[in-house]
Amino acid sequence: MPDQERPRRDVSVIFPTYNERDNIGPLILEALKYTPPDTEVIVVDDDSPDGTWKVVEDLARTIPNLYLLRRIDKRGLASALRDGIAFSRGEIIVWSDCDFSMPPPKIADLLAEIGRGRDVAIGSRFVKGGGVQIVSGSNDTLLAYLMSLTLNRSIQRILGRSFKDYTSGFIAFRRRILDKISLRGDYGEYFIDFIYRARKLGYDVAEIPYMCVERRSGVGKTGQHFIDYFRKGWKYVWLTLKLRFTKIR
Repeated sequence: MPDQERPRRDVSVIFPTYNERDNIGPLILEALKYTPPDTEVIVVDDDSPDGTWKVVEDLARTIPNLYLLRRIDKRGLASALRDGIAFSRGEIIVWSDCDFSMPPPKIADLLAEIGRGRDVAIGSRFVKGGGVQIVSGSNDTLLAYLMSLTLNRSIQRILGRSFKDYTSGFIAFRRRILDKISLRGDYGEYFIDFIYRARKLGYDVAEIPYMCVERRSGVGKTGQHFIDYFRKGWKYVWLTLKLRFTKIR
């Protein structure tokens, strides 16, 4: 169905995927339990070798408000989100990771906060009630937690301590914000940029606690070793320094 013929929705949920075959089907079904009845789900898949796109394609035959954007020659988290936003029709836009580390029931909490009048609601690991489940014997969850904590504390020193989770990536926000703020960046740095500009422009941003848990299946995309996190982390710090000395308008 052409974009112009698709109806406006209350909520669009965007899932950017790469090799999430075992997670994406259950995640879609779970997310729909915690969103309004007319919610659309948009999966933006970077032609996953494991056939994630095929799982979504098959599931879309039974879920009329599920859409697949299969990108053959494009890659990247931020660009996938931009494509998902361009395709979406929701007045409120939501996205999260696709591995169950961000529990789908928390989507309802983010939407409730928007319903109370907030412009942006963020799932936060670093406010009271939030946290990270450290799995015994798993270097992935421990390393991810330590690196995220270190990065966030560094960013707070530069941009201010009133916001806690600059590397969340779990968000719901009103579509009208995109009239003034676009998504910029390549990987996770888009989130730092988006949140900082939203707050500087006076939008009402809330952090909602959630417990980040180990991914249900598959391999994480951020990295498996310290060097992987370092390669991405320096970009976050560099962006943070640029934001600190740039006038936001």
